Amino acid sequence: MNKRWWLLCLLGLLLILFFVFGLHRHFSLDILKASHDELLQAYGDEPLYVIGIYSIIYIVMAALSLPGATVMTLAGGAMFGLWVAVPVVLISATIGATLAFWVARYILRDTVQRRFGDRLEAIHNGLERDGAFYLFSLRLVPAFPFFLINLLMGLTRIRSSTYFWASLVGMSPGSMVYVNAGTQLASIDSLSDILSPALILSFLLLAAFPWLARWGIGMVKRRRLYARWPKPETFDRNLVVIGAGAAGLVTAYIAAAVRAKVTLIESHKMGGDCLNYGCVPSKALIRSAGFLKQARQSSSLGVKQVQVEYDFTDVMARVHRIIKTVEPHDSIERYTRLGVEVIEGHARVASPWTVEVNGKTLTTRAIVIATGARPAIPQIPGLESVRYYTSDTIWSLAERPDRLVVLGGGPIGCELAQAFARLGCQVVQVEHGDLLQREDADAREQIRAALQDDGVQIMTHTKAIRCETAHRPDSEIQQLVVQDRDGREQTIVFDAMLCAVGRVPRTEGFGLEELGIPVTSRRTIDSNAWLQTIYPNIYACGDVAGPYQFTHTAAHQAWYASVNALFGDFKRFKVDYSVIPWTTFTDPEVARAGLSEEEARSRGIAVEVTRYNLDDLDRAITDEAAHGFVKVLTVPGKDRILGVTIVGKHASDLLAEYVLAMKNGLGLNKILGTIHTYPTWSEANKYAAGEWKRTHAPEKLLQWVEKFHAWRRREKAVRPENNSGDSGKYTG
Repeated sequence: MNKRWWLLCLLGLLLILFFVFGLHRHFSLDILKASHDELLQAYGDEPLYVIGIYSIIYIVMAALSLPGATVMTLAGGAMFGLWVAVPVVLISATIGATLAFWVARYILRDTVQRRFGDRLEAIHNGLERDGAFYLFSLRLVPAFPFFLINLLMGLTRIRSSTYFWASLVGMSPGSMVYVNAGTQLASIDSLSDILSPALILSFLLLAAFPWLARWGIGMVKRRRLYARWPKPETFDRNLVVIGAGAAGLVTAYIAAAVRAKVTLIESHKMGGDCLNYGCVPSKALIRSAGFLKQARQSSSLGVKQVQVEYDFTDVMARVHRIIKTVEPHDSIERYTRLGVEVIEGHARVASPWTVEVNGKTLTTRAIVIATGARPAIPQIPGLESVRYYTSDTIWSLAERPDRLVVLGGGPIGCELAQAFARLGCQVVQVEHGDLLQREDADAREQIRAALQDDGVQIMTHTKAIRCETAHRPDSEIQQLVVQDRDGREQTIVFDAMLCAVGRVPRTEGFGLEELGIPVTSRRTIDSNAWLQTIYPNIYACGDVAGPYQFTHTAAHQAWYASVNALFGDFKRFKVDYSVIPWTTFTDPEVARAGLSEEEARSRGIAVEVTRYNLDDLDRAITDEAAHGFVKVLTVPGKDRILGVTIVGKHASDLLAEYVLAMKNGLGLNKILGTIHTYPTWSEANKYAAGEWKRTHAPEKLLQWVEKFHAWRRREKAVRPENNSGDSGKYTG
């Protein structure tokens, strides 16, 4: 038993003894009135001594959450008078409350955090922002059990100093009321005489005052913020959306579906990065590269040899053909048919209600900024002198580079490094940290092994120092100088370089600076839980808003942005980030939702890990893809899913079942009880649930069942009676 449990047992014992020895009877109004004269005499004889004893008793009672604090406060007023009692009571009560807060934090917080850490994260974030307001408001209502405040606040991350001062100030009005009542002790017949309904209502109004004041201040600030911008008397549109990527398209689609007049402005290409430079072209390239890999491994399928010839130009032509095939889904024509006004041009927000584009000024009640993100360009000396590409420009390649350097070990870097290696390039991948740093070590190792198997030379914990060009009589050599963690330099010769070191939100040049809309340290537009900027009618969603840079997350945010922008005056919705899935489309894929093991460990959340290896799955064996795993994190002892990581073929498809379960509060027992077609990859989810169930089998009950079956085997067979008079032999 650790120290925390010993302390908890000691506190419990003290509480029991307090009642067993009848000490609680000494802290009653009748006892106080009966001993009033003696207490006054003692205080008159030795005031400092009595104040000291009184403070110690009050602190101990508050720290141990013992009943009687109300009577103690009355006693302070009865003995010391108003001006002495108020500071003594306030300081003693606050010290005692802070001690109780520390005890609750020491004994319970780690346990609660490990068990419910994922659910508490939103509460922690709220308290970091408004913790003092919450605490101050609760302290203003004396009828609210203060011991509950001490206990619950101890489980949070609120600072001790904040807790002390907010408690001190918040308890002041109530303490003054009770101390003043104590100075008139003779007129009090019961504690209910102090807290009349009118007084309780006054305290409730007082508790609401900080929030009303904060709301009022916010209103004044907003009015001052809008004051310098003339507001149109009428509006041409309900909504203007800037950016026609995933976020902007879905926002405009929803607005048109609810019959709002909406204008969508795009300065470059409809469909944004996902269609033109990201998801669609990369997956098309991965498919072609994957086929070449399959052809080389034909012997594993019983095919001795497959002759494959390919032209890199044809592969890239297919990539662009796929883009053209998908393009109508995001086209101007389609959205015009849906009721969206689409304008091609560069938009600039001129005021909270106006947007300028192509020399025209559009007036609108609300604006949604969905301008996406662009590839980050690393600050490497000499980079401009070499042939480098980004995830946007790599699709302009007409010839295959024989030697390719990939800077970056994130999803984009890993996907394209593997694809180009399978297309026959000599690929060197350079990463300052580790590959796929957001994933667990076991997932990272599987991807590292897969990339190396495809011929990618991986250099992790390596820093790009500079780019150089070396001139030779017949050619020009491009080189990248890198430095490993030990400080050793190495030179890599390349024909082309792909910079895949992240993406930067597009916030410049849209008028945000002139309006004073702030951006965060990650360069995203600073927005609240409803996706509002400092101007409540201007919203941001998608990559430009963060915190995720996924197409599906952008579409998810778009629903909230459009609904809040159009109907926020009546009802607003906070964005739900509780279950966000994502996939890295390497081979094998890495799919994830919720917590990873490393995240749970770093945040102090207790989890139980269940793992099912795909080398046991029949369908994986038949497909010659029996590698990878399904890893599920659950609440210890329960089947509630906290996180899932899947590494393997079709991992992105397998993840969907877990996302549905997590979103709707379904546990592993429900997945286990669901029929999955045989033989399919989806059976892996059922088998993972089965692994969890097997480790939670009721062993004691099974032991008794085993004894029951053994008894049944030993039981003598009883021949059935022959009521028909024959031999009883079965002749049928």
